[in-house]
Parts: sequence; structure tokens; C-alpha cells
Amino acid sequence: MIHFMNDMPNTAKRELEKLEEIISPFMKKASKYALFSFPLVTFSVINLFLLLFAASDQQYSATTIVIFAVIGAIGLALSKESKLKQREIQKMSSEYIIERIKKSELASDHLKKEYINLVKEQPLLAMQHFITFLKKEDQAN
Repeated sequence: MIHFMNDMPNTAKRELEKLEEIISPFMKKASKYALFSFPLVTFSVINLFLLLFAASDQQYSATTIVIFAVIGAIGLALSKESKLKQREIQKMSSEYIIERIKKSELASDHLKKEYINLVKEQPLLAMQHFITFLKKEDQAN
């Protein structure tokens, strides 16, 4: 990874830093949601399993079962929210990348159109396409 960053032109590094500034608050939220969701769901599933199946000779109150179910539901909601934030981050990144490519004064219109189409068609690879575009833009300079 370090070698990869060393090969990158300074202009590309600055653009990636700008993008990181924009998406980092959303990344932090998504990470927190994902971090908390897994233990909550795991805790809930294990305890519900133990209550309902493993310890069948003991009587447990419905309140205990509901509490574990609610904990699991909260964990699942946090997981879903994390996934929504990830999609939002991807969308924001793609929008930033497309706008930045459009604003380029050094790249040809053909090159801009080609990379905008690549970003739109392959949003999961948008960052790689953006870095490649920035390198080509730097070479044109």
C-alpha cells in the first residue's frame, strides 16, 4: 500500500485527501454502527437459543425473552443503518469523483467521458478509476 501511494502524483494525493475529508464523518458513523451491531445480534441470538432450546427444563419469563429479542432487533437495525451509510458513502464518493472529472481542464473531453462512464458503470471500482484518471491527467500536464 505504501508503494502504491508513493507512485501517486501529489495532485492525486490531494484529491484523495479532499474526498476523505468529505466522507470521513459518514465512515465513522457507519463503522460505529457495524461495530455495535455484531455483538448485540450475537449476544441476543446466543441467549435466545439458550433460553428457548438448551435450558428447556427451566421456566423463563416472557420479559427476559422480549428483552433479548429487542437487543437483537437493535443490533439488526444498526447493521441495516451501517449498510445504508455505506451506500451513501459510495454515492457521495461517485458524485465527487464525477464532478472532479468534469471540472478537469487538463484532460480531453473524450478521456473525461470515458472515466465518467467507468465510474457510473462500476461504482465499486470508482476509486481505482479515479486514481487512474488523475494519473493520466497528471501525465497530460
